Amino acid sequence: MSGVKITETILRDAHQSLIATRMKTEEMLPILEKLDRVGYYSLEVWGGATFDSCLRFLKEDPWERLRVLRKNFKNTKLQMLLRGQNLLGYKHYPDDVVEEFVKKSIENGIDIIRIFDALNDTRNLRTAVEATKKSGGHAQTAISYTVSPVHNIDYYVNLAVEMENMGADSICIKDMSGILLPYVAEELIKQIKKEIHIPVQIHSHFTSGIANQTYMKSIEAGADIIDTAISPFGMGTSQPATEPMVASLKNSPYDPGLDMDLLLEISEYFKDIKEKYINDRVLDHKVLEVNAKTLKYQVPGGMLSNLVSQLKAQGALDRFEDVLEEVPKVREDLGYPPLVTPMSQMVGTQSVFNVVLGERYKMIPKEVKNYVKGLYGKPTIPIKDDIKKIIIGNEKVFTGRPADLLEPELDTLKENIKEYIEQDEDVLSYALFPQVALDYFKYREAKKYKIDTNLLNEEFKTYPV
Repeated sequence: MSGVKITETILRDAHQSLIATRMKTEEMLPILEKLDRVGYYSLEVWGGATFDSCLRFLKEDPWERLRVLRKNFKNTKLQMLLRGQNLLGYKHYPDDVVEEFVKKSIENGIDIIRIFDALNDTRNLRTAVEATKKSGGHAQTAISYTVSPVHNIDYYVNLAVEMENMGADSICIKDMSGILLPYVAEELIKQIKKEIHIPVQIHSHFTSGIANQTYMKSIEAGADIIDTAISPFGMGTSQPATEPMVASLKNSPYDPGLDMDLLLEISEYFKDIKEKYINDRVLDHKVLEVNAKTLKYQVPGGMLSNLVSQLKAQGALDRFEDVLEEVPKVREDLGYPPLVTPMSQMVGTQSVFNVVLGERYKMIPKEVKNYVKGLYGKPTIPIKDDIKKIIIGNEKVFTGRPADLLEPELDTLKENIKEYIEQDEDVLSYALFPQVALDYFKYREAKKYKIDTNLLNEEFKTYPV
């Protein structure tokens, strides 16, 4: 076997996990040339929450960030994360928007698009996969990994085969909660590799403290690529740290052959960036701790912090353990969805309501109702009739592909913002985050005409200067 390949997440998932995606492009620029020389398989630089964060908090154009990064990376493939038919937002978008977004992402510099669906419903992946391949990109489909009575090795092997048949160029096991156990990973990779003929990548988070061991067993079982984060932004709720993983594999059949001296220089650079975010109180020490409760409740780190916030707002933080115990029950009621965006938010919020109000399903969020109606996709197993009755009464469940209900809307979107359009990509920014994008366009225009942007603060509170 040749050495395992490594995808570095420092420019996307690492800072999304630890500092809420607040790293600015200007903070990335000085280190890009060294990152490009390390010998990584790819760098994950875009997608996930970076798009929203650029517009909403950093006053940056995410498309311009991508172009700048592409210009500076001469040797390394650039990768992004895409939520299937949800793109980078939190709802399904029509096929014409999905196709145009994928096309523009590749035109602006993305080589590999990792495409996942929160329900592992492959119908929600197909349009993005086909659009990626049509534009000459590498379509990597991701399996959202979870544990339940129905999520077993056979389930994941069958899913991998279905994804390969769909046209995937590689497959990622996406362990967002950090709950994939080492020996389970070994068996899973072995069985998947027997059935498919494309590369397999492992993505995990260090939240529960087991990801290093999981990576090692996965590599020994035949995993082709792993995701790591340079150490100042590694571990905690981020990925396993790059340098220790590279050192652990040195002089083995799996040696990735990366330049360790360069990695150490890069690490020193990001130590200073990390210190800045500690001083600014953006980096909370809690995200750096191992949280073994993840293994019991299968709740991702970000979901845990959301539950705490919701309970604080209700003055019910003393019910935290009760809510954690309610989460698996709600998840079972809803057909065992993986706890990843947006399903983690739905299950978490419903669990809080059930506990705080003292009656299960007394209050039901609109999103949960839409999920039960089939508007997000197909649950892992059918939702029981009595639960459906409680949540949606006698309303009919849609069993088709959710996006088939959506009309094309690119032309309408263009018309809505024609006065603000400076590039084709602006229409896509508006499609995903209408109000946030409009605020940004107005801010951009004010800067262009040298209007005092402080005057915008009252109207555009998302953009304090």
